[in-house]
Amino acid sequence: MTDRPDPAGNTPPDADWERTLLKRFAFDVLREQRATRRWGIFFKLALLAYVLAIFVVSWRGSGTGGFVSADKITALVEVQGVIAPDLPASADHVVTGLREAFKDKRTRGVILRINSPGGSPVQSGYINDEIYRLKKKYPKIPVYAVIQDMCASGGYYVAVAADEIYADKASIVGSIGVRMDGFGFVETLGKLGVERRLLTSGEHKAFLDPFSPLQPEEVAHVSGLLKEIHEQFINTVKRGRGDRLKEGADLFNGYIWTGERGLELGLVDGLGSASHVAREIIGAEDIVDFTPKENVLEQVGRRFGARLSALMRESFALRL
Repeated sequence: MTDRPDPAGNTPPDADWERTLLKRFAFDVLREQRATRRWGIFFKLALLAYVLAIFVVSWRGSGTGGFVSADKITALVEVQGVIAPDLPASADHVVTGLREAFKDKRTRGVILRINSPGGSPVQSGYINDEIYRLKKKYPKIPVYAVIQDMCASGGYYVAVAADEIYADKASIVGSIGVRMDGFGFVETLGKLGVERRLLTSGEHKAFLDPFSPLQPEEVAHVSGLLKEIHEQFINTVKRGRGDRLKEGADLFNGYIWTGERGLELGLVDGLGSASHVAREIIGAEDIVDFTPKENVLEQVGRRFGARLSALMRESFALRL
């Protein structure tokens, strides 16, 4: 039976109910479509923002000097952490930043901001040599090392190539020495019932093997090696610091000092932060970071590779 208006023109209640239900259904469909479109727009904008962020980080890390448009700038290069291959403070990273910093025509001075406990004598030497080369190539651009929490051993090896060194009064500086360490497990295998099998084609090829007893002639050989590298370190410090080192002070025994005491000993030239040096010493308050930056994938790959490499060379590693 079909619902029809009565003689007075009124619509039966059942017809209103069906019409209302259809309207609600249509509105629900429209709301769902609008919500879907809004989420689609949101995710597209989020993806666009992510891509732009990667582009900006990559652009800043390329050594272009960021967004600062000042005529004169202070160029900053960071040496953060252990100085070793495949790490942020490797010679490749630091030298790349230094070259870009010196090459920029706006650069009035370069700050090498260091916070490092040391590391590889070879990597530290590479950076030290490159600083001298760049200073010779760009004689009008001074270089300043600024110490944060620590500038020890290989970090100080790098710092002495600067024209002047600045630190905080509580910074740690020094540790001018060389070390080689490891562990010995000579009796462990026997207690475990394990037989050691070691074959070599050279009399001392397996020297300092942790499962073999130390031999006096091998210890003497390594001691001579450490002494030779220590002398290289001492000569590098004397070359950089010259007569600023306090005469008669025993500075090359491996000890560390505070920045305040280091100033008295001639290990540093003054107390101050990077901003202080940029503003008061260089005279260019705008600081531009030229330290090469890594994206997320590069950081993950580097950390995995560095950890694997560290495990392989952990025993008897030679470092400053």
